[in-house]
Amino acid sequence: MAVRTWTLCLVLGLFVSSGWAYEEISVTNGGTIKGHVTITGATPRPMAFNLVTIPDAVYCGRISTGTGWRIVEDFIIGEDGSLKDAVVMLNGIEQGKRFEVPKVLIEAMDCDFLPFVNVLRDQDEITVINMDPVEHDIQGYETARVRGARVLFNRPLPMNPFHKVLGMLHSHKHLPGKPMIQKVHLRKGRNIFVMQCGFHPYMFSWGVVVKNPYYAITREDGRFELTDVPPGDYTLTVWHAGMKTYLDQNVTVPANGTVTRDFQYEAVKGRRSVHEMQENPHFGLELLGEGVEIIPSVRLQNP
Repeated sequence: MAVRTWTLCLVLGLFVSSGWAYEEISVTNGGTIKGHVTITGATPRPMAFNLVTIPDAVYCGRISTGTGWRIVEDFIIGEDGSLKDAVVMLNGIEQGKRFEVPKVLIEAMDCDFLPFVNVLRDQDEITVINMDPVEHDIQGYETARVRGARVLFNRPLPMNPFHKVLGMLHSHKHLPGKPMIQKVHLRKGRNIFVMQCGFHPYMFSWGVVVKNPYYAITREDGRFELTDVPPGDYTLTVWHAGMKTYLDQNVTVPANGTVTRDFQYEAVKGRRSVHEMQENPHFGLELLGEGVEIIPSVRLQNP
Protein backbone atom coordinates (compact mmCIF):
# COMPACT_ATOMS: atom_id res chain seq x y z
CA MET A 1 0.00 0.00 0.00
CA ALA A 2 1.33 3.43 -0.92
CA VAL A 3 0.44 6.61 0.90
CA ARG A 4 0.44 10.00 -0.83
CA THR A 5 0.56 12.96 1.49
CA TRP A 6 -1.04 16.22 0.46
CA THR A 7 -2.03 19.53 1.92
CA LEU A 8 -5.33 20.09 3.69
CA CYS A 9 -6.98 23.44 3.10
CA LEU A 10 -10.73 23.85 2.94
CA VAL A 11 -10.78 21.36 0.13
CA LEU A 12 -8.54 18.38 -0.48
CA GLY A 13 -7.25 16.55 -3.46
CA LEU A 14 -5.21 16.32 -6.62
CA PHE A 15 -5.48 13.92 -9.52
CA VAL A 16 -3.37 14.32 -12.67
CA SER A 17 -5.48 14.28 -15.79
CA SER A 18 -4.44 11.56 -18.20
CA GLY A 19 -5.89 13.25 -21.26
CA TRP A 20 -8.31 10.50 -22.28
CA ALA A 21 -12.07 10.30 -22.12
CA TYR A 22 -13.95 7.37 -20.65
CA GLU A 23 -15.67 5.10 -23.20
CA GLU A 24 -18.82 3.12 -22.42
CA ILE A 25 -18.78 -0.49 -23.66
CA SER A 26 -20.63 -3.72 -22.99
CA VAL A 27 -18.78 -5.58 -20.22
CA THR A 28 -19.39 -9.34 -20.46
CA ASN A 29 -16.48 -10.77 -18.46
CA GLY A 30 -16.08 -8.14 -15.75
CA GLY A 31 -14.68 -8.80 -12.31
CA THR A 32 -15.47 -7.48 -8.84
CA ILE A 33 -13.35 -5.55 -6.34
CA LYS A 34 -14.39 -5.84 -2.70
CA GLY A 35 -12.83 -4.39 0.40
CA HIS A 36 -13.01 -2.85 3.83
CA VAL A 37 -11.80 0.62 4.92
CA THR A 38 -10.78 0.92 8.56
CA ILE A 39 -8.92 3.31 10.85
CA THR A 40 -6.64 2.51 13.78
CA GLY A 41 -5.90 4.50 16.91
CA ALA A 42 -8.02 6.84 19.01
CA THR A 43 -10.86 8.75 17.35
CA PRO A 44 -9.39 12.03 16.05
CA ARG A 45 -10.19 15.14 18.04
CA PRO A 46 -13.31 16.71 16.53
CA MET A 47 -13.80 20.22 15.24
CA ALA A 48 -16.19 22.07 17.56
CA PHE A 49 -17.89 25.47 17.30
CA ASN A 50 -19.22 27.61 20.13
CA LEU A 51 -22.90 28.09 19.32
CA VAL A 52 -23.34 31.31 21.32
CA THR A 53 -20.95 33.08 18.93
CA ILE A 54 -22.88 31.96 15.83
CA PRO A 55 -26.37 32.95 14.63
CA ASP A 56 -29.43 30.82 15.44
CA ALA A 57 -27.83 29.17 18.47
CA VAL A 58 -31.06 27.80 19.93
CA TYR A 59 -32.47 26.35 16.71
CA CYS A 60 -29.15 24.98 15.47
CA GLY A 61 -28.48 23.63 18.96
CA ARG A 62 -30.98 20.86 18.24
CA ILE A 63 -27.83 18.96 17.30
CA SER A 64 -25.20 19.80 19.92
CA THR A 65 -23.40 18.69 23.06
CA GLY A 66 -26.00 20.29 25.32
CA THR A 67 -23.26 22.55 26.71
CA GLY A 68 -23.29 25.11 23.92
CA TRP A 69 -21.02 23.39 21.40
CA ARG A 70 -21.66 21.98 17.93
CA ILE A 71 -19.33 19.20 16.75
CA VAL A 72 -18.47 18.39 13.13
CA GLU A 73 -18.97 14.64 12.86
CA ASP A 74 -16.56 13.91 10.03
CA PHE A 75 -15.31 10.65 11.58
CA ILE A 76 -18.00 7.98 11.90
CA ILE A 77 -16.14 4.91 13.17
CA GLY A 78 -17.58 1.48 13.97
CA GLU A 79 -16.57 -0.76 16.86
CA ASP A 80 -14.22 -2.72 14.60
CA GLY A 81 -12.62 0.47 13.27
CA SER A 82 -14.81 0.57 10.15
CA LEU A 83 -14.73 4.02 8.55
CA LYS A 84 -17.86 5.52 7.04
CA ASP A 85 -17.92 8.02 4.14
CA ALA A 86 -14.60 7.03 2.58
CA VAL A 87 -14.71 7.36 -1.20
CA VAL A 88 -13.12 4.50 -3.16
CA MET A 89 -12.17 5.22 -6.78
CA LEU A 90 -10.63 3.16 -9.58
CA ASN A 91 -8.02 4.99 -11.65
CA GLY A 92 -6.44 4.07 -14.98
CA ILE A 93 -9.58 2.62 -16.53
CA GLU A 94 -10.38 3.90 -20.02
CA GLN A 95 -13.52 1.95 -20.85
CA GLY A 96 -16.19 -0.02 -19.07
CA LYS A 97 -19.83 -0.04 -17.98
CA ARG A 98 -22.26 2.81 -18.40
CA PHE A 99 -21.15 5.98 -16.59
CA GLU A 100 -24.09 6.90 -14.38
CA VAL A 101 -23.97 9.06 -11.26
CA PRO A 102 -27.12 9.88 -9.27
CA LYS A 103 -28.09 13.54 -9.16
CA VAL A 104 -26.75 15.26 -6.06
CA LEU A 105 -29.44 16.55 -3.71
CA ILE A 106 -28.25 18.15 -0.48
CA GLU A 107 -30.63 19.14 2.30
CA ALA A 108 -29.87 21.80 4.88
CA MET A 109 -31.70 20.32 7.87
CA ASP A 110 -31.24 21.28 11.54
CA CYS A 111 -28.24 23.35 10.43
CA ASP A 112 -26.58 20.29 8.95
CA PHE A 113 -25.84 19.41 5.32
CA LEU A 114 -27.05 15.94 4.35
CA PRO A 115 -25.45 13.88 2.96
CA PHE A 116 -21.96 14.67 4.23
CA VAL A 117 -20.18 13.22 1.18
CA ASN A 118 -21.35 13.17 -2.46
CA VAL A 119 -20.01 11.92 -5.78
CA LEU A 120 -20.63 13.61 -9.13
CA ARG A 121 -19.17 14.21 -12.57
CA ASP A 122 -17.58 17.43 -13.71
CA GLN A 123 -20.18 19.91 -15.01
CA ASP A 124 -22.95 18.17 -13.05
CA GLU A 125 -25.42 20.23 -11.06
CA ILE A 126 -26.00 20.05 -7.34
CA THR A 127 -29.33 20.99 -5.79
CA VAL A 128 -29.46 22.37 -2.26
CA ILE A 129 -32.78 22.65 -0.45
CA ASN A 130 -33.32 24.56 2.77
CA MET A 131 -35.42 22.58 5.23
CA ASP A 132 -34.77 25.06 8.07
CA PRO A 133 -36.61 28.21 9.17
CA VAL A 134 -33.26 30.05 9.17
CA GLU A 135 -31.17 31.48 6.34
CA HIS A 136 -28.01 29.80 5.11
CA ASP A 137 -25.13 31.13 3.02
CA ILE A 138 -23.75 28.54 0.60
CA GLN A 139 -20.05 28.77 -0.18
CA GLY A 140 -18.26 26.29 -2.44
CA TYR A 141 -14.48 25.86 -2.73
CA GLU A 142 -11.97 23.73 -4.61
CA THR A 143 -8.23 23.49 -4.11
CA ALA A 144 -4.99 21.72 -5.06
CA ARG A 145 -1.60 21.31 -3.44
CA VAL A 146 0.16 24.04 -5.41
CA ARG A 147 -2.33 26.75 -6.32
CA GLY A 148 -4.48 26.68 -3.19
CA ALA A 149 -8.21 27.26 -2.82
CA ARG A 150 -10.56 28.72 -5.41
CA VAL A 151 -14.12 29.91 -4.83
CA LEU A 152 -16.61 28.01 -6.97
CA PHE A 153 -19.76 29.80 -5.88
CA ASN A 154 -21.33 31.84 -3.08
CA ARG A 155 -25.12 31.80 -3.01
CA PRO A 156 -27.74 32.66 -0.39
CA LEU A 157 -30.18 29.96 0.66
CA PRO A 158 -33.25 31.93 1.83
CA MET A 159 -35.14 31.11 4.98
CA ASN A 160 -37.71 28.36 4.50
CA PRO A 161 -41.14 30.03 4.75
CA PHE A 162 -43.00 26.70 5.03
CA HIS A 163 -41.54 25.57 8.34
CA LYS A 164 -44.35 25.66 10.89
CA VAL A 165 -44.04 27.47 14.21
CA LEU A 166 -45.89 26.14 17.23
CA GLY A 167 -45.90 28.73 20.00
CA MET A 168 -42.26 29.48 20.80
CA LEU A 169 -41.04 26.21 19.27
CA HIS A 170 -40.48 25.19 15.68
CA SER A 171 -42.11 21.92 14.73
CA HIS A 172 -39.84 19.18 13.47
CA LYS A 173 -41.88 18.57 10.35
CA HIS A 174 -39.57 19.79 7.59
CA LEU A 175 -41.05 21.04 4.32
CA PRO A 176 -38.71 21.86 1.41
CA GLY A 177 -38.06 25.47 0.50
CA LYS A 178 -37.01 26.84 -2.89
CA PRO A 179 -33.97 24.91 -4.17
CA MET A 180 -30.61 26.40 -5.09
CA ILE A 181 -29.18 24.78 -8.22
CA GLN A 182 -25.50 25.18 -9.02
CA LYS A 183 -23.32 23.65 -11.75
CA VAL A 184 -19.94 22.43 -10.49
CA HIS A 185 -16.89 22.74 -12.73
CA LEU A 186 -13.43 22.10 -11.32
CA ARG A 187 -10.16 23.14 -12.89
CA LYS A 188 -7.89 20.55 -14.50
CA GLY A 189 -6.15 18.44 -11.88
CA ARG A 190 -8.74 19.04 -9.14
CA ASN A 191 -11.44 16.62 -8.11
CA ILE A 192 -12.53 17.57 -4.56
CA PHE A 193 -14.67 20.47 -3.39
CA VAL A 194 -16.37 21.42 -0.16
CA MET A 195 -19.56 23.32 0.52
CA GLN A 196 -19.82 25.28 3.77
CA CYS A 197 -22.34 27.68 5.29
CA GLY A 198 -21.00 31.17 5.82
CA PHE A 199 -23.45 31.79 8.69
CA HIS A 200 -23.10 28.39 10.39
CA PRO A 201 -19.47 27.32 9.79
CA TYR A 202 -19.94 23.82 11.23
CA MET A 203 -22.09 22.92 8.20
CA PHE A 204 -19.99 20.99 5.66
CA SER A 205 -20.74 18.82 2.63
CA TRP A 206 -17.94 17.33 0.55
CA GLY A 207 -18.03 16.48 -3.16
CA VAL A 208 -15.77 14.15 -5.13
CA VAL A 209 -15.69 14.47 -8.93
CA VAL A 210 -15.09 11.10 -10.60
CA LYS A 211 -14.04 10.27 -14.17
CA ASN A 212 -15.61 6.82 -14.41
CA PRO A 213 -18.44 4.83 -12.80
CA TYR A 214 -16.16 2.65 -10.67
CA TYR A 215 -16.49 4.28 -7.27
CA ALA A 216 -18.18 3.66 -3.93
CA ILE A 217 -18.85 5.51 -0.66
CA THR A 218 -18.32 3.26 2.34
CA ARG A 219 -21.28 2.54 4.59
CA GLU A 220 -21.26 2.29 8.39
CA ASP A 221 -19.55 -1.08 8.09
CA GLY A 222 -16.70 0.39 6.03
CA ARG A 223 -17.37 -2.01 3.14
CA PHE A 224 -17.27 -1.28 -0.58
CA GLU A 225 -17.78 -3.19 -3.82
CA LEU A 226 -17.05 -2.30 -7.46
CA THR A 227 -18.69 -4.55 -10.03
CA ASP A 228 -18.42 -5.20 -13.79
CA VAL A 229 -14.79 -4.08 -13.92
CA PRO A 230 -13.10 -5.04 -17.21
CA PRO A 231 -10.10 -7.35 -16.63
CA GLY A 232 -6.88 -5.40 -16.28
CA ASP A 233 -4.40 -3.60 -14.06
CA TYR A 234 -5.53 -0.48 -12.22
CA THR A 235 -4.90 1.72 -9.22
CA LEU A 236 -7.47 1.72 -6.42
CA THR A 237 -7.60 4.93 -4.39
CA VAL A 238 -9.34 5.85 -1.14
CA TRP A 239 -10.08 9.37 0.11
CA HIS A 240 -11.69 10.56 3.35
CA ALA A 241 -12.68 14.12 4.27
CA GLY A 242 -11.07 14.02 7.71
CA MET A 243 -7.69 12.64 6.62
CA LYS A 244 -4.62 14.27 5.06
CA THR A 245 -3.63 11.36 2.82
CA TYR A 246 -4.83 9.32 -0.10
CA LEU A 247 -4.30 5.58 0.11
CA ASP A 248 -3.40 3.73 -3.10
CA GLN A 249 -3.12 0.08 -4.04
CA ASN A 250 -2.39 -1.60 -7.33
CA VAL A 251 -5.01 -4.13 -8.32
CA THR A 252 -5.27 -6.74 -11.05
CA VAL A 253 -8.87 -7.66 -11.87
CA PRO A 254 -9.39 -11.15 -13.32
CA ALA A 255 -12.12 -11.96 -15.83
CA ASN A 256 -15.29 -13.05 -14.02
CA GLY A 257 -13.36 -13.11 -10.76
CA THR A 258 -13.27 -11.29 -7.44
CA VAL A 259 -10.32 -9.57 -5.80
CA THR A 260 -10.16 -8.11 -2.30
CA ARG A 261 -8.33 -4.95 -1.26
CA ASP A 262 -8.54 -3.58 2.27
CA PHE A 263 -7.38 -0.11 3.33
CA GLN A 264 -6.36 1.07 6.77
CA TYR A 265 -5.87 4.67 7.86
CA GLU A 266 -3.89 5.67 10.93
CA ALA A 267 -5.89 8.17 12.98
CA VAL A 268 -4.76 11.78 13.05
CA LYS A 269 -3.17 12.67 16.40
CA GLY A 270 -3.30 15.96 18.27
CA ARG A 271 -4.97 19.16 17.14
CA ARG A 272 -6.63 19.08 13.74
CA SER A 273 -8.15 22.55 13.71
CA VAL A 274 -8.24 25.84 15.59
CA HIS A 275 -11.89 25.01 16.27
CA GLU A 276 -11.92 22.78 19.32
CA MET A 277 -13.88 22.71 22.56
CA GLN A 278 -12.30 24.76 25.33
CA GLU A 279 -13.44 26.58 28.43
CA ASN A 280 -13.95 30.30 27.91
CA PRO A 281 -15.72 32.27 30.64
CA HIS A 282 -16.48 35.13 28.23
CA PHE A 283 -18.56 33.00 25.85
CA GLY A 284 -20.80 30.87 28.02
CA LEU A 285 -24.49 30.04 27.70
CA GLU A 286 -25.37 33.07 29.84
CA LEU A 287 -24.79 35.24 26.76
CA LEU A 288 -28.09 33.96 25.39
CA GLY A 289 -29.98 35.62 28.21
CA GLU A 290 -31.80 34.37 31.28
CA GLY A 291 -34.10 31.43 30.64
CA VAL A 292 -32.81 30.73 27.12
CA GLU A 293 -31.58 27.18 26.64
CA ILE A 294 -29.84 25.15 23.96
CA ILE A 295 -31.53 21.75 23.94
CA PRO A 296 -30.19 18.95 21.69
CA SER A 297 -33.65 17.64 20.86
CA VAL A 298 -32.58 15.99 17.58
CA ARG A 299 -29.23 14.50 18.59
CA LEU A 300 -27.00 14.78 21.63
CA GLN A 301 -23.41 14.88 20.45
CA ASN A 302 -20.60 13.32 22.46
CA PRO A 303 -17.27 15.16 22.24
